[in-house]
Amino acid sequence: MKFLNKNVLLFDLDGTLVDSVPDLAFAVNQTLVELGLVPFSQDIIRGWVGNGARILIQRALSGNAEISTELDNNLTERALEIFYQIYQSHNCIETQLYNDVLDTLTELKERGYRLAIITNKPERFIAPIINGLGLNSLFELIIGGDTLEKRKPDPLPLNYACQQLSVNIDQCVMIGDSKNDILAAKAANMQSIALTYGYNYGENISIYHPELTIDYFADLLGTLI
Repeated sequence: MKFLNKNVLLFDLDGTLVDSVPDLAFAVNQTLVELGLVPFSQDIIRGWVGNGARILIQRALSGNAEISTELDNNLTERALEIFYQIYQSHNCIETQLYNDVLDTLTELKERGYRLAIITNKPERFIAPIINGLGLNSLFELIIGGDTLEKRKPDPLPLNYACQQLSVNIDQCVMIGDSKNDILAAKAANMQSIALTYGYNYGENISIYHPELTIDYFADLLGTLI
């Protein structure tokens, strides 16, 4: 499938542009250790990533992807505060770009596409990653999970991006690795491209019916004209 007459590409961050699991896992395990709890392997924590920090911490405290109904809210709040403090200083140590991301984004920019990020990651954690990985000059707009009143899968961030960039829905494509990206795009009546390698909680991303599903980030170059 070819996407025609598109001007703006809206990208998710974690699981789409960057693999942030190593740093997230470090912060999760340091939090657990500080609370006197047992840490987990990075592979296990990888399966818990993708729904935001609170749910990640709740899963870690539960020791399972299914959050315990008996989990104490005060413990969650304390753990989340510790996690944020640790992750603030350790969020771009082992985080890496996925293959071909920088070259592909640079090529898209040179072709005249306007690039933006719409992520559910809180704003304060975005800039260190973008700057640390050399992406800061590529994006015209960055929207975090706490920038607006609602976040993906709500369509508000996508609609807000269109307003800020003075474009209409039909000029944009949402590109991401999780159902939140695809559902947000559908709610906004925007076309979407799904990537198969990210954090979609073990589900096949194609079941959410994006317009296109691709396995490699560089494949974007062949689908956008």
